[in-house]
Amino acid sequence: MSEVILQNAVLVLPGEVIRGSLQMKDGRIADISEGASHVAGAVECDGDLVMPGLIELHTDNLERHIEPRPRVNWPHQAAIIAHDAELASVGITTVFDALRVGSVTSNAKANYGEYARALADEILDLRARGALRISHFLHLRAEVCSETLVDEMAKFGPDDRIGIVSLMDHTPGERQFRDVSKLKDYVCGKHGMSDDEFDAHVSGQRALRDRLGALHEATAVAESRRYGATLASHDDTTAPQVAVSSGHGVTFAEFPTTVEAAIACRQHGIKVMMGAPNLIRGGSHSGNVAASELAEADLLDIVSSDYVPSSLLSAALLLGDLWGDVARGVACVTQAPALATGLRDRGQLVPGARADVLRVARMGAAAAVRGTWVQGKRVA
Repeated sequence: MSEVILQNAVLVLPGEVIRGSLQMKDGRIADISEGASHVAGAVECDGDLVMPGLIELHTDNLERHIEPRPRVNWPHQAAIIAHDAELASVGITTVFDALRVGSVTSNAKANYGEYARALADEILDLRARGALRISHFLHLRAEVCSETLVDEMAKFGPDDRIGIVSLMDHTPGERQFRDVSKLKDYVCGKHGMSDDEFDAHVSGQRALRDRLGALHEATAVAESRRYGATLASHDDTTAPQVAVSSGHGVTFAEFPTTVEAAIACRQHGIKVMMGAPNLIRGGSHSGNVAASELAEADLLDIVSSDYVPSSLLSAALLLGDLWGDVARGVACVTQAPALATGLRDRGQLVPGARADVLRVARMGAAAAVRGTWVQGKRVA
């Protein structure tokens, strides 16, 4: 592979920011040097930020490409390739594509069926054929309030690049939707339910959780170990829920909904991940705790773009401004997610690391990606 030098940049290194140059060679970071440079053929950065490629642990973005409008099913290969290209364009170089496992087929109005195994095969096939620009892993979202979780998880194994299994519980009145009126707005808007249909939906989901929830939770924990995946919790709300997560071996918490839960995570050594859209919008669309409140209380470790890929970079810079520490803000979307999922070869600008590198021009509160490199190859 050819050598690439990014010179006269503001380099975001672990714990510090310096002015200098970075050399990529044979897919790795070969050298980092401080001071001005005038190497012929180098990429002149003119003071732009150069940082590690962003690492996304939880994104629903692929769903938007597969179903661009309600009930429009787009060809999956085209959707996956477009999703991959979009992530590269906003500086994401490693992604854990979130796929739901666990379906409900008995409720005709809110029916959602199995899809994860087939879609995972398509992602992995495109990756094997070299059709994707960035590094893809799988994130299985294990829905305990479902009917088919055991059978669906049995179809995956250690060779499927499953990096994360998250314990999802969308039982009405619990966790993200403790406020059932918020759930009603969401479900009725999405599925067109009447009041009576919504009431029946709530009763049915609660009964399903009572009947199968414990089995499904135990299955998801066991299967995550079989895959060799990191285990995450989702929407923890209370300290007792966090204690249960800790007992299962959870190492990071996706979107805890209260300060109480975030404090409990810190006490149990569980990293806290919040959504970049929450941070940028100034609050949660579900009425839960604001990411900025956790950041100001030093209770935020990792950021996910969730449903807006471009928000990941913006959130990192926003946090850098909030904390007065650009390196710390950037670490929330690079080093911290890498370490949380056992990826020791990326997430930092250090010699020997994968040359997953991003060049960024700051424009006030906004930023523009001027180059994305994956293993030293420019992909956007």
